[in-house]
Amino acid sequence: METIFSKNKEEHPEPIKAEVQGQLPTWLQGILLRNGPGMHTIGDTKYNHWFDGLALLHSFTFKNGEVYYRSKYLRSDSYNCNIEANRIVVSEFGTMAYPDPCKNIFAKAFSYLSHTIPEFTDNCLINIMKSGDDYYATSETNFIRKINPQTLETLEKVDYNKYIAVNVATSHPHYDSAGNILNMGTSIVDKGKTKYLLFKIPSSVPETEKNKSCFKHMEVVCSIPSRSLLHPSYYHSFGITENYIVFIEQPLKLDIVKMATAYIRGVNWASCLAFHKDDKTWFHFVDRKTKKDVSTKFYTDALVLYHHVNAYEEDGHIIFDIIAYTDNSLYDMFYLKKLSKDFEENNKLTSIPTCKRFVVPLQYDKDAEVGSNLVTLPTSATAVKEKDGSIYCQPEILCEGIELPHINYGYNGKKYTYVYATEVQWSPVPTKIAKLNVQTKEMLHWRADHCWPSEPIFIPSPDAREEDDGVVLTCVVTSDPKEAPFLLILDAKTFTELGRARVNVEMHLDLHGMFIPEKALKTETE
Repeated sequence: METIFSKNKEEHPEPIKAEVQGQLPTWLQGILLRNGPGMHTIGDTKYNHWFDGLALLHSFTFKNGEVYYRSKYLRSDSYNCNIEANRIVVSEFGTMAYPDPCKNIFAKAFSYLSHTIPEFTDNCLINIMKSGDDYYATSETNFIRKINPQTLETLEKVDYNKYIAVNVATSHPHYDSAGNILNMGTSIVDKGKTKYLLFKIPSSVPETEKNKSCFKHMEVVCSIPSRSLLHPSYYHSFGITENYIVFIEQPLKLDIVKMATAYIRGVNWASCLAFHKDDKTWFHFVDRKTKKDVSTKFYTDALVLYHHVNAYEEDGHIIFDIIAYTDNSLYDMFYLKKLSKDFEENNKLTSIPTCKRFVVPLQYDKDAEVGSNLVTLPTSATAVKEKDGSIYCQPEILCEGIELPHINYGYNGKKYTYVYATEVQWSPVPTKIAKLNVQTKEMLHWRADHCWPSEPIFIPSPDAREEDDGVVLTCVVTSDPKEAPFLLILDAKTFTELGRARVNVEMHLDLHGMFIPEKALKTETE
């Protein structure tokens, strides 16, 4: 396990033909593009945390039944500074670098504080985002990096903060029917307020401005005030329905004063994130037309979540599914000192990820008695009216032990049936791929000895008539030195294995990514 996580991976910028076993669908043409940490040691220095590693992009290109693999490190400013210095000189969330000779180290000052914090990293190692015909590597800072999805070349850097006042943003944006990006970011103490912003990046620009960036047309759609000026909630994703934005303000909070003084105090930014187990978790529902937050206060018990699964509306209710934890221990388990040879004995989950369904009645009898359940749909989820008019929500449990959920995105914001996810047992590292039917709670699985799969990606077949008509792709690394890593192709409906594309390289464990159909690539190169 230690070598899987901490050993630096070589990049392979030229395509390598994979050994294909089985029969791939003839319609599967395009690129699976993935992102994740690949380098954790630079010179004599090491990152503290797995999530701090330098971003390594890799891809599988499907062309006429053949599969080609390539990988390349993102040439971020952080990468270039570190490599030039032959040591870690740019701070990441779990690793503070001393001293940092890169320019702009004290570029961002908070006017109300006497201290400054380093500019955030542009090591965009989490996900891939599509904007018009372009693709970007993303993380949770205000920076994204444009990339060429075919060559994995790193292109220009974009700073959200030049266009709207956000200091951090999620790596899990949504896309509307017109291809516009909707994303959430936090504006920290801007004009005396800390707030969560929903912003839009248009998919195209007016004809008269064809040579200008779509980011110059970014706009704030709406804002939600943080319940605390100096302790905003951390969040990794959000939900969307036809008419509402679903935002969860959880009691996993950033301490802004501690973050601003972290460099001086000699601690990392991760130490400035704390879970307040006695606080409530607040649900916000923003009407996409009026841009106003629903006035009723909906809440549940303290929880930690990273990934929304899906959300939709039904008979006056908003139904949203999330993967939730009872504490914030997951992040701590990925410190590299814990990912050692005794990993299996000493790194067990204290909180199992649980797929929870909340059912929230937006339309209900305002004269309902205190203590009554306002949910009228057939579910074990409840929404109980409190004396002060707020509504306390309890979820229905769909299943336990799944993470990194993925759906048929054509059903995003709509009533749906299937979730594809990794499955964990005793550790946070996935050992299986699962398909969950959220209606019946039935599950299908794929697993193999010594195999560690990544987030599964669903690709619909061109003539799909049902939600699960298509294939599921996942990158699989192995802890058996005799076995080469491979891309796994599953029939999404039956979950039977269609084939594997083996590559004789040391593949890294990745985080997120997307499939780019061949027709989208043609548009990009025209």
